[in-house]
Amino acid sequence: MENVFATIATLLLTPHPQIWEMNTDRQKLRITVWSLCTKSVSYIKYPKACQKGLDFSRDGRYMALAERRDCKDYISLFVCDDWQLLRHFETETQDLAGVEWSPNGCVLAVWDSCLEYKVLMYSLDGRLLSMYSAYEWSLGIKSVAWSPSSQFLAIGSYDEKVRILNHITWKQITEFEHPATITNSKAVVYKEVEMRAALGSEELSIHQQLTMGSALFSTQSRYEICELPVQVPVVKPDPDRANPKMGVSTMAFSPDNRYLATKNDNMPNSVWVWDMQKLRLLAVLEQVAAVRSFQWDPRRPRLALCTGNAKVYLWSPAGCVSVQVPTEGSFQVLSVSWHCRGDSLILLGKEQLCLCYMETEGEK
Repeated sequence: MENVFATIATLLLTPHPQIWEMNTDRQKLRITVWSLCTKSVSYIKYPKACQKGLDFSRDGRYMALAERRDCKDYISLFVCDDWQLLRHFETETQDLAGVEWSPNGCVLAVWDSCLEYKVLMYSLDGRLLSMYSAYEWSLGIKSVAWSPSSQFLAIGSYDEKVRILNHITWKQITEFEHPATITNSKAVVYKEVEMRAALGSEELSIHQQLTMGSALFSTQSRYEICELPVQVPVVKPDPDRANPKMGVSTMAFSPDNRYLATKNDNMPNSVWVWDMQKLRLLAVLEQVAAVRSFQWDPRRPRLALCTGNAKVYLWSPAGCVSVQVPTEGSFQVLSVSWHCRGDSLILLGKEQLCLCYMETEGEK
């Protein structure tokens, strides 16, 4: 395998004891599947290089792969146990951009490129269940997210709106806008405010300064609740550049299906939290710097986010908190990832990582 690995573009562990890699060379594009148990090798041809051209069902039984043949888009469904082809069908897309299984594994969502607003729902046997399009002749879909119960499909668009579809009729039940001025009296706006320690270095001994290290000069922060109306900082996208920074690029449902967190690229410093039971805006977190990443605790409605500094921020229905990462030297948190039990959190930097453990009620 040494010579083969020289051409690897992507490597990923599948839910089954297999390794697949996207192998690109001068003549062809293919996926190679190695079994870690039997050491057998399988090849899958014609994978399409797109935004999200491959997805596994939540139970790990099936893999959906986008393909491009003869200027047409196709989907191939594979059984992960033996990598046998289950279904192969053409999709009604001009330029397929992504595929994503519903959490229950019954529906496959397929969406077109940003040049055409189109989402298609397919069954496991390849039948087209429904097609949804909100508008035409403008930049369309930027992100897609399923709720954990598979009851809702959220579609983030370049028009700065999130549209929610139901799983029965696949019709829109509501849409969430990201206004530049928040006037909703039922929404709470949390604004991060920076503050420096009042204690100056001249008041500390040399031993204390060496012990505290970079924490001595770090900027602390806290949240303040703003009075309405609130103006949200907006960044005007450059129309002359490709992939403009506009529209809803990131969405995530809480594990109990109660909340939806979104980020609109026109407002890079803000995270919006929506109440899915009341279908309204619940909270907005306005950060000092642009939000890099956010993720829900898999066990409870608690959202962790980072902005590329040495802090991690947590939101829950009870409120917000800013936590300074106790590390030596400079450490910038670029992404966050929860453990499946929700009792620990990995903070990832460019060359370092920090493992944080959450204090439970029994430990207090």
